[in-house]
Amino acid sequence: MKIKLLSVAFAIAITISFFSIDVIGKTELSNNNLNNLSKPDVLKKAWIEERDGVKILYVNGSHYEMGYQHGFLLKYECLENIRAFLYFGEKLGYSFDQLLDIWKLMSNYIPQEYVEEIQGIADGAGVSFDEVAATYTVFDCLAIMNCFGIAAWGPATLSGKLIHVRSCDLPFILKDPVTGKYAHENNILMIRNPDNKFASLIPTVAGSLHCGGGINEKGIGISIQLSGCKDQTLNGLPIKIRTQMVIDQASTADEAINIVTTNRTLGFNFIISDSKNPVGYAIETTSNHSYFGTWNDPVESKHPFWSIDHVVRRTNFFIDPETAATQRDRYHPGGIIGLIKAIFSLRLLSQNQETFTFFSPDFIFPIWWNYKVISKEIQKKWGVLDLQNTMSLIRNVYNGKTNMLLSIMIKLSKGHGFLESWNQWVACPETGDMLVSFASRDKYASKNPVHHFNLFDLLNL
Repeated sequence: MKIKLLSVAFAIAITISFFSIDVIGKTELSNNNLNNLSKPDVLKKAWIEERDGVKILYVNGSHYEMGYQHGFLLKYECLENIRAFLYFGEKLGYSFDQLLDIWKLMSNYIPQEYVEEIQGIADGAGVSFDEVAATYTVFDCLAIMNCFGIAAWGPATLSGKLIHVRSCDLPFILKDPVTGKYAHENNILMIRNPDNKFASLIPTVAGSLHCGGGINEKGIGISIQLSGCKDQTLNGLPIKIRTQMVIDQASTADEAINIVTTNRTLGFNFIISDSKNPVGYAIETTSNHSYFGTWNDPVESKHPFWSIDHVVRRTNFFIDPETAATQRDRYHPGGIIGLIKAIFSLRLLSQNQETFTFFSPDFIFPIWWNYKVISKEIQKKWGVLDLQNTMSLIRNVYNGKTNMLLSIMIKLSKGHGFLESWNQWVACPETGDMLVSFASRDKYASKNPVHHFNLFDLLNL
């Protein structure tokens, strides 16, 4: 079932024309590519290296320069991912023109420097601005993210330092129709150092500013999770830009919260952490409603949910009653009724592996069950959480090792994004340390090796 956008989305998508993926599939040296050859100074400020099989992209300078460096140094990977996402959107019934019309509506709210960065990616990769912009719309409007975010600090962690956790979960079938390469295969670790803003460490894929989160040099962490609802609009900031603004610009949790709650669009959850205090917040947003609170806010312990001392966590549903009411009729996402609805939904999914369900209350039970399982695992390790055992915690849950029912649901929903990790990371924003794993062609990130990097060490190279 496609995402149920508001009527405005359909009103602007009047002209539906067939977009041929082969247009960028046959890209050679265009005028933009030839112009790139005259910009050696821009490219001197960026480079790629590989450590332990992880491709690391370093970009520096203005937004346009960083975009240009990104597009040029990863040109073929960017082309593959642009094709993969646009083809995926097309299979779901969204033409190129529809995606572009939605982008144009949202672009009224985007700061100019981020428009210039997208133009830089396009120029560097030798594609049109519209192709990159339409790709970014896929992330916002097709609602395909199934992710998890956690922040823990103080007595909950072994050192008392704040740790931030994210699993980026997306369907494993986003494939370039030209080369056959999957988008998740083009994963990278990006070291981003923009002029007059903050440096950051971001696990992502080629062509994308981020994959839903990262940490910056000011000790701020952010992770996002889709939380689809009925209270939505396209008049606001795209989620990809909104999240990048936090990473680039926020030096405090208050600044980050202000960015994610201004010009709201679709339903999203955020975990925002500030290691300087330290503190973590859960934020829920719809078009007209928002909530933010930390672990001891009464909302966090409203039955059937429960608070964990100095821990906040979120996945793909709302907990605040006001935002939850925009999403589902039953506040309780579980129980026998929830299980029955989930079984019926899983049956429909198994009948058509090409069908993707935008957030549906009928499919909330597996998401709720995962929330419960991870929460209980956090409680078991409460007080001794550190980078290593927290990474082990999230990997064990995602690999179905901690709960039999969850393991069954993972297998039944295969191919639809549920616990299909593109990357997983656990970071200490204060020290800049990050443990991260990336997916490969046939293996989720939760099953692949874990690597250690440090933002500040990488910046000193």
